[in-house]
Parts: sequence; structure tokens; C-alpha cells
Amino acid sequence: MAKRDSPSRDFTEQTNGGDQAPRSSEQTDSRRLVVRVGDQHMPLFGDRPILDSLRSPWHGLILEKHHHKGCEIPVHDHDTLCLHLQTGGQVNLEWFCSGKTGILPSVPGSMMLLPAGTRDSVIWHGSTQRIVAGIEPTLLKHAAEEMGIRGLCDFKLRWAFRDERLELLLVEMNQEMRSGWAMGALYGDLIGMALSVALIRRYGELSNQIPQMKGGLSRSNLNRVLAYIEENLNRELRLEELAQLNSLSRYHFARSFRDSLGETPYQYILRKRIQRAKSLLVMPRTTVAEVARKTGFSDASQFTRMFRKATGVTPLVWRKGV
Repeated sequence: MAKRDSPSRDFTEQTNGGDQAPRSSEQTDSRRLVVRVGDQHMPLFGDRPILDSLRSPWHGLILEKHHHKGCEIPVHDHDTLCLHLQTGGQVNLEWFCSGKTGILPSVPGSMMLLPAGTRDSVIWHGSTQRIVAGIEPTLLKHAAEEMGIRGLCDFKLRWAFRDERLELLLVEMNQEMRSGWAMGALYGDLIGMALSVALIRRYGELSNQIPQMKGGLSRSNLNRVLAYIEENLNRELRLEELAQLNSLSRYHFARSFRDSLGETPYQYILRKRIQRAKSLLVMPRTTVAEVARKTGFSDASQFTRMFRKATGVTPLVWRKGV
């Protein structure tokens, strides 16, 4: 095994093609997935990712898709929880951490969980493709608090494990990233919360203290939320502002809303937006861009994609068939 005991070792070996070193902390994009090497922050992988979340509406969550050749990532420290999902390639993973080392097979579906505070180095002996998520401690802390957990929620380092729920969430997030954030900010709030909650429930050391919540919103509280949604369908809505209408945490509000109506806030709002769009499309002089603006979609392209996904046809085709 190569010697990896110096945090100051050059990072050129970790690049996908081995041709260029990553930028220093002063050059690194603020929303890249980074690690600490000595007193500098550097990208986890040297080359730019195939996909990234630089333009996403998500908070506290960074996502990247990488294809890399066999490479070594020398000693580094994680300031955020780092979650890997391997999507392609079958290689051996060699790791070094806390004076211990090991070699494990790494195949599609293999996952790695490295909590904030982990210092390690790794070698992939071959090419792999992977989705990597960096989750800020504040996002996990807020999720834990909203779940009723008091005190610090820690995680144990896991070099190789499989988890169907986490895999599905990361694949869904990758699809959203690839689409250019077609689902919007509210969907990002919900999927980010779902990932945080799944991590805490399954791997948080205090997960056994999570209180169970049953039942939905009261009729008066539900009516207040539905009226607010109806009045604001023309703009972007966030999960936090809906939860604040009833002085609930985002976690408890999302659970209660789903228990009340049988669908998530995102699903409900999207359905209402499509309904309003149909009522506007029957007006012959209304353009697709105007309908998109009046129903809270970011632009005509996003509206067209979501309308076709919901109805099977584009807005213009639907209008002709009415």
C-alpha cells in the first residue's frame, strides 16, 4: 500500500486523468464538494464533475456525479458528512483511517458514509462512476431537531454497505440534477429532508430516541395551508413557509400534510398548478409563457416538461384537443 501519512502531499494523483491539480481554497467554487488538506480546502476529486448542484435551489446539500479512473485521494479531512453511491465499475477500494487499513470490493450499489470529522485516504484500483453527496452539519442538526431528537446525533464511518432507500434517494436527486432542477425548490426541500431523515433514522446513534408521530393536520390548520397555497400558486413556495403557517417543523408538517391528504405538499401543489394551467390554456390568446408565469413555474420550458409529465401531452397539444 502506498504511503499516505502527509496531509500536504500533492493532489495531482487524484484527478480523473491525472493531468492537472485541483484549485486551491481561494479558487474553489463555494458549492463544490470539498475536503480539507492541511489548511486548504480542495475539491474531493480534482477534475470537474460530470454533473453538479452549483445552480440548484437546495440548501445545505451538495451533489456531484463523477466518472474517474483509478486514483488515490491522499490524507484529507471531511467538514461535512460525505455519502457515496457507486453507479458503475467493479474495483477494489483500499482505505486508510485512524491507523487502520483495509481492501474491499466496490461494485455498483456499494455505498460509503464518511461523517464530518473523518480523516482518511483512499485508493480506487480501477475506474468507477459515482454519485457523491455532501451534507452540511446544520442540515442534519435541523432535521434531528425537527424530529424531536435532543443532543448530538453522531454517525459511524462505513466503508462498504448497501441501503435501498438511500440509493433510491440519491438516484432521484441525480435525475433532478440532470434535468436542471425541473421540480423546483419545494421538491428540493422535501428530498433533502427525506435524505437527512433516512440517514438519522437508519444510522444516527440517537435514532432510537425519535418520537413517533401519528395523525394529520386539524381541519382548520389544513384549510389555512390550502388557502395559502391557492393564493400563492403563481410563485415559488418553500416547505419552511408552509410549515410556519401552523408553527410546525418542516418534518412534522410534511408528515402531517401527507397523512391528511395522502400526497406530499409537492404533489398537491403540482396538481393544483396543472389544474390552473388547464383553465388558463382554454383562453386562446394566453401564451404558454404567460401560463407558466401565472402558475409558479420558472419558465415555459419547465412548465412544458411538467405538464407533459402530468398529462402525457404538451400544453399546446392539450389546448388543441379541448
